Amino acid sequence: MRRFILLLASIILAVDSLYAADLLEELGLRKSRSSAALNALSQDEVISALKEALAKGVQHAITNLGRTNGFLQDATVRVPVPESLRPVERGLRAIGQSHLVDEFEISMNRAAERAVPEAAIVLADAIRQMTIADAKSIVTSTNAAATDYFRRTESTNLYERLLPIVKKSTEEIGVTSAYKRMLEKIDSNRFDGLSALGGLLSKNKTLDLDSYVTQKALDGLFLKIAEQEKLIRENPAARTTELLERVFGAFRR
Repeated sequence: MRRFILLLASIILAVDSLYAADLLEELGLRKSRSSAALNALSQDEVISALKEALAKGVQHAITNLGRTNGFLQDATVRVPVPESLRPVERGLRAIGQSHLVDEFEISMNRAAERAVPEAAIVLADAIRQMTIADAKSIVTSTNAAATDYFRRTESTNLYERLLPIVKKSTEEIGVTSAYKRMLEKIDSNRFDGLSALGGLLSKNKTLDLDSYVTQKALDGLFLKIAEQEKLIRENPAARTTELLERVFGAFRR
């Protein structure tokens, strides 16, 4: 029996080795084919395809986010109450003041919705400055390579571009006043379960809401651009032009 088990194990290992070798050969062949297909593309084609992909991604993000309820009704990007204010949120909901929390949360999401369209200008400038090496690297990389590239190179520019719009929006929409009403309501209720929030309230009176909303707006923007980029890479139906199919399709063959 022992000999039989050893023999069987040897056969399995041999088959696995053969399979692994075949698989590696196939993967190598695919890589070679995709590389050859990409090498056949001109530099202009690669850059132009990325421009199209970026344009689609930005349009997708702005269409979905830069409108009323674009953030608010999308659980994947909704701007929530800041983590440090969660005890305040729970306290208000516990005393039947959920409307104050909802008002605050809605106002933050409205500010994010107003700011997002401004990102198109920054991203359009970024794609014009992209090098040939960057473009080819992005095309042959992961599903979110272009999005990651812009996150890495343009986050600071985007933040600086969106922050003034968020600040203006928070003033017009009343984010800060809604925030103050929340804290004042907690301050005015001195009873068990809320008295321990005294120190927390003092700390959060200096919370930078504009910075928080701006960063959350950027997170939502990049998420939506990444969704579209992944779709173009994986789904031929999403490559709505011949150029997109030729460039992104070459790598997926």
